[in-house]
Amino acid sequence: GACLVSPAALAGPESLSILLQQVQQAARELDYSGIFSYRNDSGTQTMRLVHIVDGMGERERLEALDGPEREYLRLNETTQCLIPEQKVVILEQARNDRFPALVTGGTDNVEQFYRFSEGAKKRIGGRECQEYILTPLDEWRYGYHICVDTEHNLLLQTQTIAMQAEPKVLNQTTFANVAVSKGIETETLDSSWQYNDWKVIAANREEVDLAASGWRIPYPEGFVPVSEVSRFMRSERQVAQLVLSDGLASISVFIEPVDGYSQRLKADPGSKKGSIHLFRKRIGDYWLTATGEVPLHTLHYLGNGAEYVPVVK
Repeated sequence: GACLVSPAALAGPESLSILLQQVQQAARELDYSGIFSYRNDSGTQTMRLVHIVDGMGERERLEALDGPEREYLRLNETTQCLIPEQKVVILEQARNDRFPALVTGGTDNVEQFYRFSEGAKKRIGGRECQEYILTPLDEWRYGYHICVDTEHNLLLQTQTIAMQAEPKVLNQTTFANVAVSKGIETETLDSSWQYNDWKVIAANREEVDLAASGWRIPYPEGFVPVSEVSRFMRSERQVAQLVLSDGLASISVFIEPVDGYSQRLKADPGSKKGSIHLFRKRIGDYWLTATGEVPLHTLHYLGNGAEYVPVVK
């Protein structure tokens, strides 16, 4: 009788929304450290990650192990991005959808756009996980395969899937190894760089209302705004950023004036870098750039349907 598992322990989450909330909660609240890799058509990048929640709050250190040296140090809602070759620190708002977190917005309506089913039990990064298959119910979005640690609900692997006749893995993020424990040394959160005297650039943000200022942007079905901010890159340079999400997929829309700084920009009917699509067009005296891990026609719908009608004061 000792080997019998109670039926409750075998039952998976009753809804996709609950599953995503569990994954998100595990990513935010557990202590873990490990190495993960992100792979797409453009290549592979490997990162070392340490995440600890203690009296100081949620702290994280993310370090790129190949390519240009980059390090991201998080304390609650702020991230310092270290760029050693320029001796620069960029202060930005922490992103809550970075692996092993998954979700950008709310998950309440996610069942309307994805069907989910249980896949196989797997072993990833030295741990057992349960695979879930998330299939899009329409053509505006991609599918996902995720593998969730059976003990802690931590996301161990995620794949983005293009739904073709032969489904294609567009990218994959996966832990090569990961330890989940309370015993992680807090020193592992400290950067090896002496960055106290580096130049600090704050990406200043303020809330904006694009609709009120004359923008009409059609949202693909299921995508709702999760943030609308204006970022000041330099003192006089302003870029508005709108982030849309359906709970899983997200789209960023950047709007900036056509001026000396944006001369490097040019119209782009659609290009692809790894699994990210980009679409850019000029609308009046502005460049609108839409980008995200969604099918290109989703960005076309948004970008080609966007209008700017200046508000008469």
